Amino acid sequence: MTKTNILKLIVALALPLLLGAIAGSYTSEEVPNWYRTLKAPSFAPPGWLFGPVWSTLYILMGISSFLVWKQKATPLRNKALVIYLVQLLLNFAWSFIFFYYKEIGWALVEIVILWIAILLFLWHFYRIKPVAAYLNIPYFLWVSFATALTAGYWMLN
Repeated sequence: MTKTNILKLIVALALPLLLGAIAGSYTSEEVPNWYRTLKAPSFAPPGWLFGPVWSTLYILMGISSFLVWKQKATPLRNKALVIYLVQLLLNFAWSFIFFYYKEIGWALVEIVILWIAILLFLWHFYRIKPVAAYLNIPYFLWVSFATALTAGYWMLN
């Protein structure tokens, strides 16, 4: 692997992990306070599960974005990477909308938009490097579950 590709891999892994860590720090501040006062849906997983799941998903996102980023620069590749970054920012924003601003309804709207953005990013990644899309199927499934979970919190609170 070239030095350029090693640098791309480091950046590709660091970006989602860093954004996840920042969002997680705001999330963890509210979990023992506001979040624990909410009525939880019956299918809400235990809190300890979120950290390992998100860490794994962020690593898979980083690997997949690297697989696309290292391809020859084309308009399609560049568009795929922009869509990836948009969905990553939407992912980041959800934690603030839900936990920091405590706007469950708006968090539900935002996560639906995120879900659509993930579909777009998966489609574009698939067109460039199918395995890059396949790596994110767990992410798509988890955000689908998180959408249902957010809807449950909104309905109960």
